[in-house]
Amino acid sequence: MAIDPDTLAVLDLIRLAGRPPFETLTPDEARQAYMASRNVLQTPPEDVAESRDGTVPGPLGPIGIRLYRPMGTAASDVLPALVYYHGGGWMLGDLDSHDVICRRFANATRCRVVSVDYRMAPEHVFPAAVDDCLAATKYVFDNAAALGVDAGKVAVGGDSAGGNLAAVMALMARDGTLPPLAFQLLIYPATDMMMTTVSSTTVGPGVPLTSATMKWFIDYYAKGHETDWRVSPGRAASLAGTASALVLTCAHDPLRDEGIDYARRLEREGVRVVHLHYSDQIHGFLGMGRLIRAADQAIDVMARVLQQTLWPPGPVS
Repeated sequence: MAIDPDTLAVLDLIRLAGRPPFETLTPDEARQAYMASRNVLQTPPEDVAESRDGTVPGPLGPIGIRLYRPMGTAASDVLPALVYYHGGGWMLGDLDSHDVICRRFANATRCRVVSVDYRMAPEHVFPAAVDDCLAATKYVFDNAAALGVDAGKVAVGGDSAGGNLAAVMALMARDGTLPPLAFQLLIYPATDMMMTTVSSTTVGPGVPLTSATMKWFIDYYAKGHETDWRVSPGRAASLAGTASALVLTCAHDPLRDEGIDYARRLEREGVRVVHLHYSDQIHGFLGMGRLIRAADQAIDVMARVLQQTLWPPGPVS
């Protein structure tokens, strides 16, 4: 399978930098390497009308959040919302690592974005991340008026591990644990931790996320719960009745096959789904927009789909 020339240039940079695979590092070393690479590869952050940090009550203490309001809106405006869960294998990343992406989504969708700093492995294994995301999402619904959010237009989204958590939240909303969601945005999501697909076992060195790296993440996070649907939403008995979805997948990714399977299952089980597949991209390319032009393109496409879902028909001012 071909790779985008922009992406090949990024892979050459990673190789020349000599960055070791995450699974050869300690969790703290991996976190430092992850942030360093994002700082180099991401585009500069866009201005937004407002960005502020806060906390919400969680099952074991406060959960950090960052709230974004898009340019061209007033503090008094009641807007749709995207609750966003960052990627990083349930081990890496934070509010800062995904600040650029959240700002882009806020402005491109004209929605408020609430980014969630959930607890991570190895310090906090499953179900800590699920519990924190659930608590933060409930908070958005329960405090919609104070946040300037239209409670009837709340979407969830995330990339990689965050896409996994967004899919789990969508299932919980379908089952009544959360109020109904308007949309689920699943960006190269992890949906089956059993690693039985071709891509989950055959993506080797040369790309940032390999099969070995993915197994390292899962071993730290799942701790024997790989078949629980809250870890592997693709193993839920039914996906019917969940919110409309967009699933983004890319070819050079251990999560490729499970993401494609999840999109197809959603369609088979009656959920409206847009499946956006990049045959020439690698896992994590959205965070490499400084060098990979397709990153901005993909965000623009996803934002347009989300905007059309959360705003009424007609032009958006």
